[in-house]
Amino acid sequence: MKPFLLAVLALFCSFNLSSTAAFCGFYVARADAELFNSVSKVVIVRDGDRTVVTMNNDFQGDVDEFAMVVPVPTLLDREQINVADPALIAHLDAFTAPRLVEYFDENPCRILHRVDEALLAPMMSYMAPSGRERRAKALGVTIEATYEVGEYDILILSAEQSEGLSTWLTENGYRLPAGASGILGSYIKQGLRFFIAKIDLTRQAKLGFSYLRPLQIAYESPRFMLPIRLGTLNARGKQELYVYALTRNGRVETRNYRTAKLPTGQELPASVKDDFGNFYRAMFTRQVEQNDHRVAMLEYAWDMGWCDPCAADPLNADELRRLGVFWIDGQGRGRVQNVFVTRLHLRYDSQGFPEDLMFIQTGDRTNFQGRYVIRHAWQGNAQCAEAKRYRTQSLPRRQQREAATLARLTGWALRDIAINTSPIEPDPWWRQLWPNR
Repeated sequence: MKPFLLAVLALFCSFNLSSTAAFCGFYVARADAELFNSVSKVVIVRDGDRTVVTMNNDFQGDVDEFAMVVPVPTLLDREQINVADPALIAHLDAFTAPRLVEYFDENPCRILHRVDEALLAPMMSYMAPSGRERRAKALGVTIEATYEVGEYDILILSAEQSEGLSTWLTENGYRLPAGASGILGSYIKQGLRFFIAKIDLTRQAKLGFSYLRPLQIAYESPRFMLPIRLGTLNARGKQELYVYALTRNGRVETRNYRTAKLPTGQELPASVKDDFGNFYRAMFTRQVEQNDHRVAMLEYAWDMGWCDPCAADPLNADELRRLGVFWIDGQGRGRVQNVFVTRLHLRYDSQGFPEDLMFIQTGDRTNFQGRYVIRHAWQGNAQCAEAKRYRTQSLPRRQQREAATLARLTGWALRDIAINTSPIEPDPWWRQLWPNR
């Protein structure tokens, strides 16, 4: 079977929530990337012109059909290419995921002072090498380097024009989607090379892996961008893309598309605890629609040294070093300083995102997280005046607000959202007859 051209992650030309507000809640659920289908994940480590990119392959099918074509800004040496542990990306995804936090109402009779909490509202068929190189040269394609990296066979190509490159790829077993030639041509005009990876099944079996491990590349370039246009050509519908940017300076945003913060700090009905995944999908979809499908949603921005509340432990120095954070000592297992993580989530296709993603470091180190709150009603039987007002007035009003917030964030009909405005039975009439007994 011939391989598809996979460039969903086609890379790389290079590329107020207050930090003083303590959340003091209990984390109970998170909205990680696995909630969505057709998910691609990219970790970009960036400092100055130095860039390390880790690409998680969202390939569905037999691994013997896998291949990936990635535009890159420079010729890569063998030492600039690595194979990573997918657990690193899974840990980063869990750490940065939007989260649900749980609180429990206190006994109203014991609250002397109320404090308003600031809830921040293809397997390639090869000719013999010599024949392959002659044919490539005739088509204006130069095979600049070949490497074996773990289970992957890597080629670095440059080309003079798109027709020759398209012909070479087709002759070597790639099925190019319609429109690929024009996009390849635009990358050729920018002086980019092409990083091509395929699986060697024999080496993969010897290494003991049955899945695709992430590929990493390291390079220097003044351009800070993520080419995504090739990936839209053979995509079936909209794609989910997560970009996890690790920097020294602060938050990363898209420069040529709007970057918007998720609604956060919202209080929701307690029933969301058992349905957080459906809530988050509906809420994210509504945010994308309200931004005309042309937005990068900021889901997390935080210093890697701590979290509150933690959806997962921060990555330690060893894990960050293996992801490419080159400015820290990777020997330690403790928490690290001077690493800021940004998580951007895009739902994209060629209509909403006709251009490659351009990034900028803002230098803003303000912490932000997608955080949602549920409050469980107090279940005690105290009979003070504050408890009565709580049962009959403040609690029902709050539950009505929570339901309205849920409807506004998701687009769900308010009539379909169950509202239990009387979770506690009111005082029996006789309990007030002998209050001093």
